[in-house]
Amino acid sequence: MINRQLLNPESIVVIGGSNDVHKPGGAIVRNLIQGGFKGALHIVNPKEDEIQGIKVFHNAEELPATDLAIMVVAAKFCPDYVDYLAEHKQVRAFIIISAGFGEETKEGAELEQHILDTCEKYGCALIGPNCIGLLNNNHHSVFTKPIPKLHPQGVDFLSGSGATAVFILESAVIKGLQFNSVWSTGNGKQNGIEDVLQYMDEHFDPEHDSKVKLLYIENINDPDKMLLHASSLIRKGCRIAAIKAGSSESGSRAASSHTGAIASSDTAVEALFRKAGIVRCFSREELTTVGCIFTLPKITGKNFAIVTHAGGPGVMLTDALSKGGLNVPKLDGRLADELKAQLFPGSSVANPIDILATGTPEHLGIAIDYCEKKFDNIDAMMVIFGTPGLVQLYEAYDVLHKKILECKKPIFPILPCLNTAGPEVAEFLSKGHVNFSDEVTLGTALSQIMRTPQPVPQEINLMGVDIPKIRKIIDGIDENGYVAPDIVRQLLTCAKIPVVPEMVAGTKEELTAFAEKIGYPVVAKVVGPVHKSDVGGVALNVRSSEQLGMEFDRMMKIQDASAVMIQKMISGRELFVGAKYEPRFGHVVLCGLGGIFVEALKDVASGLAPLSADEVRTMIRSLRGYKILQGIRGQKGINEEKFIEIIQRLSVLLRYAIEIKEMDINPLLADGDDIVAVDARIRIEK
Repeated sequence: MINRQLLNPESIVVIGGSNDVHKPGGAIVRNLIQGGFKGALHIVNPKEDEIQGIKVFHNAEELPATDLAIMVVAAKFCPDYVDYLAEHKQVRAFIIISAGFGEETKEGAELEQHILDTCEKYGCALIGPNCIGLLNNNHHSVFTKPIPKLHPQGVDFLSGSGATAVFILESAVIKGLQFNSVWSTGNGKQNGIEDVLQYMDEHFDPEHDSKVKLLYIENINDPDKMLLHASSLIRKGCRIAAIKAGSSESGSRAASSHTGAIASSDTAVEALFRKAGIVRCFSREELTTVGCIFTLPKITGKNFAIVTHAGGPGVMLTDALSKGGLNVPKLDGRLADELKAQLFPGSSVANPIDILATGTPEHLGIAIDYCEKKFDNIDAMMVIFGTPGLVQLYEAYDVLHKKILECKKPIFPILPCLNTAGPEVAEFLSKGHVNFSDEVTLGTALSQIMRTPQPVPQEINLMGVDIPKIRKIIDGIDENGYVAPDIVRQLLTCAKIPVVPEMVAGTKEELTAFAEKIGYPVVAKVVGPVHKSDVGGVALNVRSSEQLGMEFDRMMKIQDASAVMIQKMISGRELFVGAKYEPRFGHVVLCGLGGIFVEALKDVASGLAPLSADEVRTMIRSLRGYKILQGIRGQKGINEEKFIEIIQRLSVLLRYAIEIKEMDINPLLADGDDIVAVDARIRIEK
């Protein structure tokens, strides 16, 4: 729950406010006063009469009715305060700074639950506990610094960690990034990051609300809620970037399939962010850099001009952009010669445009004008301009300021001399600009933004998959574990995924009759062991009934063997599709090259079921081995649209069969326009 009393209170009480600004209680009061809170500010402290110029109430009973209470007292005292303030003082919003709750002990969790129950009873909003507070244009209810420059069109920043929020703010402030609000959700007992996104989505005002959201997430408690509201906000014109920390460890359950060995909770996070259209970041610097990029006009193309007076940074930026799939096109011909004639001898205009260390502010302006007005193959500009300490840069940065306002093409200022030219950079930022002090970080962040797809449609295309029959099959399975090959075949058939003709039997006679029917050569595979190849349970190119009989006898002696399966022997490009169920997230679907390359190369792409055709197409084309799938050195490529359709169908099957915990189709064989499933395993857990 988020309400008016939390966002725009007419009165605030700080329980535990003090004169010591080096402690949270004193710092909160200081920040509220310095932030210009316009309402009535009250303080409760039994030991003081006046705090920072404000008359103090010695106990809560003396308080008038109040909108918002900020708790900065020991955890054990908080539940009683919340009970009393909600019932007797009409407090309808609480920010609990105090720690010592569910993040530490079982007893603390009970205190936290008591507070939540009271808030739910009286309809109160709750932020925390164990947080640094809430900062917006109405009140600065945080105890930390820095307090960033606030602006209605600044960034909304949501963090599950208070300390990390401070460090991210430090990184942002020196770049000139402005904020609209800062939310530290702490334990998120009532309002976690997903809940704040939900409120922002459901109450979004396109004319007045910020259109940039930055997130630092430690736990995704409700992936569906995050997907729904993040993608909705992005469709409404917002841009969202996030760090998800703590995803590097794979699940504790041992995986028995190829997919299980590759997929992890981090794979699910990656897939969720792509599905929602969230730009994923991996560091504070990257997150705040992406935030700064979001404040600039959107780029309409991938071609960049680099204007610099230092060759090295221009080369490093060119490398970073190129590695990220962006272009630094060569500039030549009459216009390039014309520009070069207006610069000092020795300047280079090939791109990067190097105006030399002796280049003047006038030269900087000329180079920008050519990129803006004359070079049609340029979509945006990056300007690197620092100083060796010999001159001041006020005039150059004033030129840059004016060009940013005049030009229609986005300009990315890279001003690296934060120490030597600190005052000049500060004045530039004071005019409302941002600064990217490191060119490689900028190039990497920009590439990540350009690679992030738009949110996928919410509608599910069932693709003609027989959902009722799938449910009937799943519901009829009595035991957990890997299901029999005939069940696998039935499920794939329900999803209209092509399968190679096959038969499972426990006698040579049945297998021989089937082999005669479909024609030799055939493949024989042991039924029972999970990894057939590892135990010698696969025989290829079996060409006669005598050979089939010998292979049958051999395989039935393998440990755990229960039968033998034969299939029509076919050839083609080996592909792989698999899935793993991640709790709360659903099924992570993976695809890539098949056979032994799945685990050897781990060149796989992931998506979150159900998948749209565009999602699958993006997955396939992101593979390092995509050129192999297209066909190289005279080899014919696969039917890409057929591969997309099979992955889509599989994702629909999984969406309605959450009991499937791991699944491999390895390989799918692509031969000409046909793609068929040759071997598949499905593990059920009810």
